[in-house]
Amino acid sequence: MSPVVRTRPDGSTRPARHRAVQPRAVAWLLVVWLAMWGDVTPLLVVGGVIVAVLVCLAFPLPPIDLGSRVRPIPLLGVIAHFLAEIVRASIEVAGVVLRRRPVRNAVVAVDLETESDFLLTLVASMLSLIPGSVVVEARRSTHTLYLHVLDVPDAEAAETFRRTALDLEQRLLHALPLRTPTPAPTPQEQP
Repeated sequence: MSPVVRTRPDGSTRPARHRAVQPRAVAWLLVVWLAMWGDVTPLLVVGGVIVAVLVCLAFPLPPIDLGSRVRPIPLLGVIAHFLAEIVRASIEVAGVVLRRRPVRNAVVAVDLETESDFLLTLVASMLSLIPGSVVVEARRSTHTLYLHVLDVPDAEAAETFRRTALDLEQRLLHALPLRTPTPAPTPQEQP
């Protein structure tokens, strides 16, 4: 039986329930709790664990499973490329401000090639951090990002930005290869 899908006695399937309290989430929340207090005492640790467990129970989230290992060398390449994009975009935005000419903005739709919610979130976050662009909508159903982009005078500039976003997605896929989920067995395939 797949950990993602459960099969009912009648042969239909339903998503598996997620564990409400995830140890990694509790550990991360505890680190944040202790950082906010700026001190580590037994009372703060116990209180932090209690608060973290209550937060996980009150706001359960599905676990994030990358499905594979992280490739460190390509990940460093992604980080270097991202920092270079930030510098390039900062210079462009400064140029737009200093030229004092009318600016044409656009909303650019980017259809991501993968269906991973994790990758959709990662690409959207990174694109929002690049000066001159901000995600205004992310459609999970179609894996489409809508971005407001500064200084897009024509369709060619919009296509250039779209290619930049898709290039970022491909770089992330290379650094964080995602395992494709195995389909649930059909009733005929079950023993």
